[in-house]
Amino acid sequence: VQLQASGGGLVQTGGSLTLSCTASGFGDSNRMGWYRRPPGKQRELVATITTDGITNYADSVKGRFNISREKLRDTVYLRMNALTPEDTGIYTCTGRNLLGWDQRDYWAQGTLVTVSS
Repeated sequence: VQLQASGGGLVQTGGSLTLSCTASGFGDSNRMGWYRRPPGKQRELVATITTDGITNYADSVKGRFNISREKLRDTVYLRMNALTPEDTGIYTCTGRNLLGWDQRDYWAQGTLVTVSS
């Protein structure tokens, strides 16, 4: 399994960014999503989505972030709106199979999101 993420960068408060992540090697039933590590803090969940379209969001991003995916390509998108400095951090795409013998978590390289005040 391999994951390739892209996006991120510098944006002003109130701005928007979109992250994308494409996976190869997952089975037909999987869950992909994003975690982030704010400066000086522990990694935290941002949002996940399954192949059935079931989503899960951190309370801090509900109503501002939207996660979606392309079924045929195992590509997920994280649209981040109304960004604040508290959203600054290293965002990392992750995924795992939901069926089968290999249900390990796989991770892409992190991408930095910086929101200036």
